[in-house]
Amino acid sequence: MIKALNLSFKNRIAFNYIISSAVFICIVFIFIFQVVKYSVNNHINEEIYDELTKHLDDVSTDDNDTYLIQVDQWRAREHNSISVNPVFVQFYDVNGDEIDKSPNLKGKNLTLLDEANNDKFVNSSLNSIPIRQIQTPILNNNKVVGFLIVAMSMEDFEIVLILKNILYITFPLILLLLFLIARFFAGRSIKPVQTIIETSNQITRDNLKTRIPLPQNKDELYILSENINSLLNRIENAIDREKQFTADASHELRTPLAVIKGTMEVLIRKPRNEEEYKEKIRFCVKEVDRLNKMIDQLLLLARFENQKQNVKLESIYLNALILDNLARFSEKSELKKLKVKTYFTEDFYIQSDTYLVSIIISNLISNALKYSNDRGEVNLHLHKQQNEIIFTIEDHGVGISEQSLNKIFNSFYRSDVSNHPEIKGTGLGLSIVKRLSDLLNIKILVDSKLNQGTKFSVIFKD
Repeated sequence: MIKALNLSFKNRIAFNYIISSAVFICIVFIFIFQVVKYSVNNHINEEIYDELTKHLDDVSTDDNDTYLIQVDQWRAREHNSISVNPVFVQFYDVNGDEIDKSPNLKGKNLTLLDEANNDKFVNSSLNSIPIRQIQTPILNNNKVVGFLIVAMSMEDFEIVLILKNILYITFPLILLLLFLIARFFAGRSIKPVQTIIETSNQITRDNLKTRIPLPQNKDELYILSENINSLLNRIENAIDREKQFTADASHELRTPLAVIKGTMEVLIRKPRNEEEYKEKIRFCVKEVDRLNKMIDQLLLLARFENQKQNVKLESIYLNALILDNLARFSEKSELKKLKVKTYFTEDFYIQSDTYLVSIIISNLISNALKYSNDRGEVNLHLHKQQNEIIFTIEDHGVGISEQSLNKIFNSFYRSDVSNHPEIKGTGLGLSIVKRLSDLLNIKILVDSKLNQGTKFSVIFKD
C-alpha cells in the first residue's frame, strides 16, 4: 500500500508513525468511550433501582389484595418537578389497569411490558423523550397482585453521545496534527541522509576526494556515513592502483614489442648471413618468452584479485611442496653453482590452497636464486614457533636498499636495475606473492641489506 502511494522517505516515516499512533489512539478512545458509557449506564440503573426500592416500601396490600399507597410520603420526595432529573412512577393492577402514577406523567403512561421483562432495565420513550424503565411485580403471599414501573429520563446518557461525537471529530484532527509534527521531525532526522545524497552526487570517477561529513551524533546515520567514506577510500585506492597498473603494464608490454619490431626492421634492411638471422631470431624468441611470462603473470594477478571464493582449502604437506618447487630450479642453481641447503626440523602440514601456496614458494625461490651471487649460498628453513609455521628463504646476494624495501611488492617495480642489467625480470613476482598472501591470510616479512643478502619469511597459521 505504501509503495503504491510512492511516498518520500520522510513521508513514509510520518505515515508509518501515524498508522501506529492511529491504532493506539483508537484503542484509547474506545476504552474511554466504553468506560464512560458503562459508568453512565450503571449510574442511571442504580438511581432507577434505588427509586424502585423506595416505592416498593411505600406500597402494601391487605387480605383483599387492595393497594395501600402512602401518597404523602411519595409526593414528599418532590417528584412533581420535571426539570430536575425526573423520575416517573406508575402502578398497574394484575389486569394491566392503572392504579396510580406520579403527577409528572400528566396525561402520559408508562408502558407495561410482558412478564418476561420483569426486573430488567429496558430503554423506551415517553413523549419522544428517551427513558429507561424497570418493572417489578407486587406480591401478596407470593401472588402477583400488580406491577410497579419506575422510569428515568436518559438525558444523562446524552453525555455519552456527545463524547462519541467529540471522539469522531477529534480523531482525524489529532492524526492530521500528529502527521504534520511527525513529518517535521522526520525531516530533521533524515537531514544527514539528504547530505549523503548531495555529497554522493558530487562524487565521480574523476572526483573521489570528496567525503561525506560525519553527523555529530554517533548513531546509525553516523555509522552509515563512516562506512560509505571507507568504501570511497577503498574505491579510490583501487582506481589509483588500476591507473598505475594500467600505465605500468602498458609501458612494460610496449618495451619488448618495440625491441622485437626494431630487431625485425634491422634484419630486413639488407641481406644477412645465416648466423646473424639465427642470432636475431633467438633474441626475438627470448623477448617473446619474456612477454608471454609477463602476460601470464598479469592474468594471474587479475584472476586472484580478492577472489576468496576461488580458494580451495586442503591439507598440504609443506616440506614436500617446498622440495618439489626447489627441484624445478635445479638447473638454474647448478648454472650459478649455488649451494642450496634445507633445514626442516620436522614434517609440517597446513590447511590452504596448494596451487596458490606453490606459486608463492616458487616465486620466492626464483628470486633468491636470481639475485644470489655465483657460487653463493641459499638457505631454506622450516620450523614452528608457538602457533605459527615459518618458512624462511635466505640468500647472500645483491640485497635490497632500505629505500626500496617498501616498494618491492609494487607491480613492475625492480630494485637497482641499472647496476644489475644482467638480472632479467618483469617486476611482477613479488607483487603476485603479496597479493596471494593477502588472499590466503599469510604474513610475509622481508629483511635485507644492500650487497649482503635478503631474507623472506612466510608465516602460516597452524
